[in-house]
Amino acid sequence: MNQALQSRQAVLGQIERACVHAQREPTSVQLLAVSKTHPCSSLRAMYSLGQQCFGENYLQEALEKIKQLQDLSIEWHFIGHVQRNKTKHLAEHFAWVHGVDRLIIAERLSSQRLASQAALNICLQVNIDAQDSKDGCAPADVAELVAQISQLPNLRLRGLMVIPAPNNSAAFVDAKALFEQVKSLHAQPQDWDTLSMGMSGDLDAAIAAGSTMVRVGTALFGARDYHQTLII
Repeated sequence: MNQALQSRQAVLGQIERACVHAQREPTSVQLLAVSKTHPCSSLRAMYSLGQQCFGENYLQEALEKIKQLQDLSIEWHFIGHVQRNKTKHLAEHFAWVHGVDRLIIAERLSSQRLASQAALNICLQVNIDAQDSKDGCAPADVAELVAQISQLPNLRLRGLMVIPAPNNSAAFVDAKALFEQVKSLHAQPQDWDTLSMGMSGDLDAAIAAGSTMVRVGTALFGARDYHQTLII
């Protein structure tokens, strides 16, 4: 069994066991493969095993991969911090953007999404446990942002994304409560279906709390090569 297949089966098995323990259907949790700093060859190998959703943090690296892998039907997710000067590329090249935390960013994505494209799926990034080092809006701001952003054209506001501090599993419970609390404020509540939380080290706790999408990199691809400069 090759390494990519073994790694993917191990992660899917962990997700399934966590769902069983939480009395949830395994199909209710989507696996997002976090492929930042990994070469296109690794993405091709994972795609050949059935993985279609890939998450990237760094825009220039992601754009190069999108170009190199355009022959594959990959669903590209941007999961890094969203800056104003990056919104045009994000709006044109990605299916999902997870790091939206301000109205102005959502407005720019909406106006820059091409009319020929399907609506851009977005998640609000929430700094759920008030970490100084983390991006994201404050939980108290979420209700107003949901009400405003859900009315913008060319976007589908799908839910929340959180990255709690390590070993703070209680933050997952808080995120789930917030997710349910603000649903009624969404202009299209049927679109409110995504709670993106949980990574390689804490996906069990995230799934127990209600995550619908886990972002896994190291467990799928191995340790990242931060010194890699050419992604081919």
